[in-house]
Amino acid sequence: MSKGIQIRFQTPLEHFALDVDISIPATGVTVLFGPSGCGKTTLLRCIAGLHKAEQAQLSINDHIWQEPGFYLPAYKRKVGYVFQEPSLFPHLNVTKNLLFGQRHSKKTSQLSLEEVSQLLGISHLLQRMPDKLSGGEKQRIAIGRALLSDPEILLMDEPLSALDFSTKAEIIPYLEQLHERLSIPIIYVTHALSEVKSMAEHIVLLEKGKVTAQGPLKEMLLDLTAPLARFSNAGSLLDAVVSDYDTHYDLTEFSVDGGTVTVPGAVGPIGTTKRIHLSANHISLTRTPADDSTIVNILPVTILEIEQASTAQCNVRLQLGEHNQILARITRRSKDILALKVGNKVFAQIKGVSLVKL
Repeated sequence: MSKGIQIRFQTPLEHFALDVDISIPATGVTVLFGPSGCGKTTLLRCIAGLHKAEQAQLSINDHIWQEPGFYLPAYKRKVGYVFQEPSLFPHLNVTKNLLFGQRHSKKTSQLSLEEVSQLLGISHLLQRMPDKLSGGEKQRIAIGRALLSDPEILLMDEPLSALDFSTKAEIIPYLEQLHERLSIPIIYVTHALSEVKSMAEHIVLLEKGKVTAQGPLKEMLLDLTAPLARFSNAGSLLDAVVSDYDTHYDLTEFSVDGGTVTVPGAVGPIGTTKRIHLSANHISLTRTPADDSTIVNILPVTILEIEQASTAQCNVRLQLGEHNQILARITRRSKDILALKVGNKVFAQIKGVSLVKL
């Protein structure tokens, strides 16, 4: 059997049926994305064996967990499950909460308590009781407990939804490190696009129990026929390498395939790879590069595709360098005035760059 996760579930829900047939990668972070109530959590529960789908086929790499005539019960599935609420044992300190999952695993976790504590930044919390922890600290403990159960797959059901903005910002860097350190797949449920942009490598879009689109995140953001390109905060992701820092003006320069991008502040040592987001609404197009503009990020691009996004606007997919593509959103009037067509070589004026991977 080929490596990867094969998921096929059909089961009735209250207002519609969950009907999913997908294949996702065996490593990295796959995000289940969609509005509240679209079936994301039920799909996660079907994978964990907490909800028994009427018709199902589920295999994790070469291990069959469910098929017609066979159902591996939940307690035998090697799943690490992180819920919206951390649900720590109030009478146990952090160390004992962390090791609770390990006690119920038949073999020692690939990760030690010390490694998990360092990975999640909780080494200084090991002797504390749960009532002395912040919301972000509790959620990191819950993640650590799941990791120490030696799972074959980590399921995360909107782990940041109960946290405020500042606490989310505190915990996201730890989540970003998980898939870099772990070789197991992570399936992450959210309806927050900011979390998608920060962590996802693969995305599955759900609506009323059905998959509307799926694929590598970078490709899905650029698919003008897919839902993500029509969002008001649509954009594109680039992997960028810190190439220079201007101490006088406090500006960091990134090298990307196709040019350089400058952002305010010192964001990392030279040679560090970051993930940056370019908002489609913050990119304008011009026939000639401006030399008297306050916009410093102006890159040569080629128009690959133009698609109407609304009565007033259209999305433009652009080739940047040899391997990168970005998305711009302009008015239909601007497109007509500049007579923009596929194949035109133009310049992208980037008014804002967001750093989404710290």
